[in-house]
Amino acid sequence: MNAVLQAQASFRPMQESDLDEVARIEPTIFPYPWSRGNFNDSLKSGYECWVYEQQAQILGYAVLMLVLDEAHLLNISIAAPWQGKGHGRQLLAHMMDIARERGALNMFLEVRPSNQSALGLYESMGFNEMAVRRGYYPALNGREDAVLMGASL
Repeated sequence: MNAVLQAQASFRPMQESDLDEVARIEPTIFPYPWSRGNFNDSLKSGYECWVYEQQAQILGYAVLMLVLDEAHLLNISIAAPWQGKGHGRQLLAHMMDIARERGALNMFLEVRPSNQSALGLYESMGFNEMAVRRGYYPALNGREDAVLMGASL
């Protein structure tokens, strides 16, 4: 038998030393990216900031804010070369587990209606549309709405 072992991706808390790489990835996948400072502020605020990596290469990352029994997913991102391979699903499932472990009963997030792949992922993971936030996101020609989604944990 000739089996090739493939390294598994794993999760770990984001560290300040990750911020340069996270800030390098962010503008390659979003037209209006978070800044390095946004991620640094999230770390300093005690938010749940995680990286998803394989062989010391960051494939993705996420930021979760917890307030009482609610979790708000502020950012979830998979680097462009790794998209469409199930990594977003793995990272979202991990963040939902973290929220449950921290006592959250519900998780909320916003997503651009133009981001059909993200909408499909969230729906497949049990999120439902709750409302539309008008003009929430900056866009090339003004502003874009956000779909507010929620899931029971």
